[in-house]
Amino acid sequence: MQHWDRIEAFVEVVRHQSFAGAARDLGVSGSHVSRLVARLETQLGTQLLYRTTRRLRLTDAGAVYFEYCSQLFDGFQEARNAIGDYQQQPTGVLKLTCATTFGEQFIAPLVNDFLALHPQLSVRMEFTNRRVDIVDEGFDVAIRTGALPDSSLIARKLCPRREYLVGSAAYFEQHPHPHTLGELASHNCLLGSMDHWSFDVQGQHRTWRVQGRWRANSGLALLDAVRKGLGLAQLPDYYVETHLASGELVAVLDQYACTHTAVWVVYPRHRHLSPKVRQFVDFLVAGMQRRGPG
Repeated sequence: MQHWDRIEAFVEVVRHQSFAGAARDLGVSGSHVSRLVARLETQLGTQLLYRTTRRLRLTDAGAVYFEYCSQLFDGFQEARNAIGDYQQQPTGVLKLTCATTFGEQFIAPLVNDFLALHPQLSVRMEFTNRRVDIVDEGFDVAIRTGALPDSSLIARKLCPRREYLVGSAAYFEQHPHPHTLGELASHNCLLGSMDHWSFDVQGQHRTWRVQGRWRANSGLALLDAVRKGLGLAQLPDYYVETHLASGELVAVLDQYACTHTAVWVVYPRHRHLSPKVRQFVDFLVAGMQRRGPG
């Protein structure tokens, strides 16, 4: 599109309700603004403004044109602000929450690296396995694992995540390998914070309710229990891959393994995202791509 100066002059005239006010903001003369608007009307082939000695009023066509053009120039300002924000240094307090073990192992080191680059920034980390409402509780960022529910939050993928159903080699010396989900009923199923496990069955995600005589809301405690042969457990890759490689743990029902889950960084949707959040999320995504779990 040509003649942006004509459109800008028109938008400013309407907003100021005067040619003089628009001219002051644009740093030109009132007569120049008047000529720009007149040329725009000629270009469009329609009158945009009714002019009297006392006031200006939009024509019907002018009202429609102003609605679209004002949004356009607001968008330009948003873009300028976004670039300005991006170039600023992160300041203030960055508050984030993450599941305990994953956060301690993978997220905290990256947070510490980011903080070392930005000494004017402070950080508050909360490691918890409960699902935190980051908007109500005032967090800037959360790290979520698994399948994300529909949400108004913005999400960016950090790394893939796979769930394994495992038992110790010693456990399977005393118990048969399950070959169907129904056979889990004959095993002691070690439970974490939920009373069901996740599987992919014929390409569809399914939850399977299980029972057992052991339960805790700690992944490390669950890992210890399964290593000591107390039963079967479902745990994500970053807990069990080294033990699978050594042969201490054995994976079963791999044909139903839940492979569509991932680790995500989520944050509230804001029109102007603060530099601390924007730059931290970019740093986190890049860092996890370099050193992902496993």
